[in-house]
Amino acid sequence: MLVRRGAEPGRGKWSIPGGLVELGEKVEDAMVREAKEEVGLDVKAIRLVDVFDSLTLDKSGHVQYHFVVVNFLVRVVGGRLHTSDDVMESKWVPLDEVEKYDLTKSFRIFFKKHKENLTKWAR
Repeated sequence: MLVRRGAEPGRGKWSIPGGLVELGEKVEDAMVREAKEEVGLDVKAIRLVDVFDSLTLDKSGHVQYHFVVVNFLVRVVGGRLHTSDDVMESKWVPLDEVEKYDLTKSFRIFFKKHKENLTKWAR
């Protein structure tokens, strides 16, 4: 599932559903909530895949955004696909076509690092 981001950082680029953790919210609960909010799908975590820092610098080289990205492999357990106000577009994309999209820098790095395992787990 790819979404075309509707907000900065990465507005207009493709990534996976996600967002900020609310105060007091567990990371896994935030992932489930964001999937529901952004694309209308109910998901269940299968496994933690990766945790990494994503930094975006401004034109003068100062940190503009700093996110700790936590990526899960999930299974869709319900819901109905739709696009929320947070994203411009959402769609299912075969794994062998993902890299053809204009991906966010952090998702492109993540996908290249984990493509082999994601392909294996998708079977």
